[in-house]
Amino acid sequence: MEIVNAHIGKELYKTTIQTATNTIISDEPEEVGGKNLGFNPKELLAAALSACTSATLRMYADRKGWDLAEVKVEVQLERDMKENKSFITRKVELLGNLDEEQRAKLLVIANSCPIHKILTNPIEITTSLVEDGL
Repeated sequence: MEIVNAHIGKELYKTTIQTATNTIISDEPEEVGGKNLGFNPKELLAAALSACTSATLRMYADRKGWDLAEVKVEVQLERDMKENKSFITRKVELLGNLDEEQRAKLLVIANSCPIHKILTNPIEITTSLVEDGL
């Protein structure tokens, strides 16, 4: 189970996000009152998919012994508030000495990354109020 904690104080929208071993900052853009000190929450979601896709492809190619030099992933996340629908577009660039069959298999594997599976299956979020801190 992954546990991530977030903390925000009085500084508008600057949020410290921590795991047991890592810390990052999230913030909102200046046009909405933040200072743009880190990824905004939507960028963090897109980053999770792009990082997971990249790592999954790297692991698969390494296990197969394929000559995959680099993986580049671009993720665009759009939200249509009117339709209450989100749109994610992922573009994958594979650099290296790969034949068409390997490239096609890696495209299938991209859809097998754990974050892709989370985002494309039902999600249930339970929220509770904690009285005296976490």
